[in-house]
Amino acid sequence: MADPVVARPVAPPPRPLPVLILADVSGSMAEGGKIDVLNRSIATMIRSFAAEDTLRGEIVVGVVTFGGVEASLHQPLAPATEVVWQDMRPYGRTPLGQAFDLVNRLLADESVVPRRAFTPSLVLVSDGLPTDEWREPLERLLASPRGGKAARLAVGVGQDMDEDAFDVLRAFIHNPAIPPFRADEAHQLSRYFSWVTLSVTTRARSARPNDVSMSMDELDDLLG
Repeated sequence: MADPVVARPVAPPPRPLPVLILADVSGSMAEGGKIDVLNRSIATMIRSFAAEDTLRGEIVVGVVTFGGVEASLHQPLAPATEVVWQDMRPYGRTPLGQAFDLVNRLLADESVVPRRAFTPSLVLVSDGLPTDEWREPLERLLASPRGGKAARLAVGVGQDMDEDAFDVLRAFIHNPAIPPFRADEAHQLSRYFSWVTLSVTTRARSARPNDVSMSMDELDDLLG
């Protein structure tokens, strides 16, 4: 009699580690090459995420754009290895409040972000003030289970960013220990995204991927 076949244990699939970019695609992002640098920075970040080899966490990436009269899901959340990046095009106004509500809905949808997912990272990129009501949508996002716990980062692009615009970014981060980054020149944006990439990949490899604490010293080193 043949020996019974013993099933080998199957390792569970890696847990998703969501990264959502909130990208300003208003008309002013066409100035000074800002949208071009942002497109290249996101594409490079996605390639770096796709090259990560970890069994603990699989980095999934999505991009919500806000421009014209509405926010939209430019890149649905998907494993970085499966993303084929399509460049964003700038146009119109800056409906950031709509972007906050859209991100909140995505995070609450367990078919998009499963319950077993690690704490998400949210990265806001903008070059000016919102043109819609943003405070209540932000309050809803910060009060949500996933939005409130997320690692929230923000960068203001261009020399036209004033303190009122940076106050919006500070309200989004909601953590005085993590200031918004000022990218006066568009090329500085790529260095900021290099730091975001490093922060996320470090989390994915760590024994505690839900730990969203981060070191600003690494950003200072990159800007050198």
